[in-house]
Amino acid sequence: MADRRTLGRSFGWLWGAYAVSAYGTGFGFGAFPLIAVLVLHSGPTEVSALSAAGRAVGALVAVPLGPWMEFRRKRPVMMAMDLTRFAVLTSVPVAYVLGWLTFPQLLAVSVVAAAADIAFKAASGAYLKALVPPADLLVANGRFESTTWSATVLGPPLGGAAIGLFGPVTTVAADAVSYLLSALGIRAIGGTEQHPPRTGVQRVRAAELLEGWRHILTHPELRPLFFNTIVVNGLIMAADPLLAVLLVGSLGFTPWQYGLVFALPCVGGLLGARLAPRLVTRFGQRRVLLATGVLRACWPVGLAFVRPGVPGIMLIIGVQFGLVTCYGVFNPVVATHRLHHIASDRVARTLTAWSISSSAAIALLTALWGVLAAATSPRTAIALAGVVLLATPLLLPLREKAPKNPTEQAVTTT
Repeated sequence: MADRRTLGRSFGWLWGAYAVSAYGTGFGFGAFPLIAVLVLHSGPTEVSALSAAGRAVGALVAVPLGPWMEFRRKRPVMMAMDLTRFAVLTSVPVAYVLGWLTFPQLLAVSVVAAAADIAFKAASGAYLKALVPPADLLVANGRFESTTWSATVLGPPLGGAAIGLFGPVTTVAADAVSYLLSALGIRAIGGTEQHPPRTGVQRVRAAELLEGWRHILTHPELRPLFFNTIVVNGLIMAADPLLAVLLVGSLGFTPWQYGLVFALPCVGGLLGARLAPRLVTRFGQRRVLLATGVLRACWPVGLAFVRPGVPGIMLIIGVQFGLVTCYGVFNPVVATHRLHHIASDRVARTLTAWSISSSAAIALLTALWGVLAAATSPRTAIALAGVVLLATPLLLPLREKAPKNPTEQAVTTT
């Protein structure tokens, strides 16, 4: 079967490193807001600012990293970003033990971690494109996606139990160690990575900072996909904190019920990621991309109708399962489709620009929807996000563009 093929020892180490950091991230999910509330006694405004500002400023800090990475070997960059996250996250439990932990430190750590995360994803995407043959990219991305959702299923419940038993900084320490182990796994890949050729001066020029966005916005396949993904992800993430307020605050859901309704549906993400290569083999990459892109926009509006008790729990689990299953298929397909259409000498810059835009959109829409919820109600804001999402399939690349060269023709038909 296509999804059981062997992708080699090097990919195995890369996948293992990804798995360790993914499970660490899942284990530490929601740790910073909990620390802000339980340890620093922060209010709702500060907790919201921690999430939005860390993501937005981290995206801004990451702007020069794209062109800087483009002309460097990607494995050292990935290890450097892992070690950076290990160092800054380790500072939190250390400061907590010494009694020095402050809100500005949490904010600074979230900014550095967000910027390092963007840089790591861009470098790993470029490295994966060079490491794996084009025909195997979907299988590789499917395995990463499966790992992400399995970590999401298991990590947060275990992390919540660990926080209850050992304190709020426990999961941050474990997340930090996961990045150290990830760096060691990437180092174990071994081999010789070719140094990307660089013409002209070695400093980053202003024009290179914008090259990633220029490549996206002038590419007929990437441009609609770019706008679709950043808007959809931004709206879904903007509704998440409002859903927490609605469920735990207004509807009286207990914390374990809140965790349950979001952990259980993640099984759908694992299922979708496993099905993605088979669906593409049967129906073709474009049909699967468009179908799941449309379907994932149809589910969130149902969250506006949630009610207390078991019916509400079942409704959320059903809606989230449908949404997450569509994401499980869509994400590896779109990641593969995107890599196929990005020129090899622009991968790091383009993926960095994409991640920066996504983070900025999430931060902006989260802040905007918070204001909207304050002016109306969380339920109304969630409903509006769902209604707007129904229009986002119009942003998908509905028509296939003719490839510019024979290489692209060969790749896009795999």
